[in-house]
Amino acid sequence: MKHVIALNLKTYEESTGEKGIALCRIAEDVSKSTGVPVIVAPQTVFLAQAVSKLSIPVFAQHVDTVKQGANTGCTTWEAVKSIGCKGSLINHSEHRLPFFQIFEAVEKAKQMGLQSLVCTTNAMESKAVSVSSPSLIAVEPPELIGSGISVSTAKPEIVSNTVKAVESVSRVPVLCGAGITTAIDVKKSIELGASGVLLASAFTKAKNPKEKLEELASGVP
Repeated sequence: MKHVIALNLKTYEESTGEKGIALCRIAEDVSKSTGVPVIVAPQTVFLAQAVSKLSIPVFAQHVDTVKQGANTGCTTWEAVKSIGCKGSLINHSEHRLPFFQIFEAVEKAKQMGLQSLVCTTNAMESKAVSVSSPSLIAVEPPELIGSGISVSTAKPEIVSNTVKAVESVSRVPVLCGAGITTAIDVKKSIELGASGVLLASAFTKAKNPKEKLEELASGVP
C-alpha cells in the first residue's frame, strides 16, 4: 500500500462545525496535490456532512460494538456505513476497549465491508491485535500523544519493534502516532518501517493547517 496520513480531528474547537469541514477540505486538497493518501476522522456529528463533500476516505473516530436496536447514545457500524464512511478508528488511547471488543469491532467492520484502524500502545499489544487482521494498526505511546515529541525520535524502537512484531504474525500495515509534528518525523517513521502516520493536534491546531499538512506530506517518499 502507499504510505498514508491519517488525521484524527478529535473534538477540538478548531474541528467543530464549519471549521472542521474546512479542515476536511484542506486534507482533500493536499491529498490531491501531493498524491499522498489521506484519511480524515471528523467529529461524529459531522460525519455525514464530511462524506457528502469529500472524495477522500472519511472514518469515524469510534463505533460502538452494539447491534441495531435499543442502544441510546451509541453509534453503530450500520449507521456509519449508511452515510458513506469507509471505516473507523478503534481503541484510541482516549477511548480504550477491552480486547474482546476490539476483536468484535474488527470482525464487524469486515462483515460490513468497512476498514478498521486499531490504535495500540506498544509492540506486544500490536502483535496481539494483529491476529484479528484489522485494516491498519497505529502504535501510539499514550505519554507522547499531543506532546510535540515524536515517538520516531524519542522512542524509535517502539516503531521498529512493533513493525517486526506485527510482521511475525500478519501483513497488517503499521502506522506511527504520538507527537508527529514535522516532515522529518514522518520520514523517520517510514524509515523505521511504518506505512504512514496518525496525527491530530499538529494539523488541527496549526496556525496554517494547509501549510502544515503539505509539510508533513513532503516527508512521505
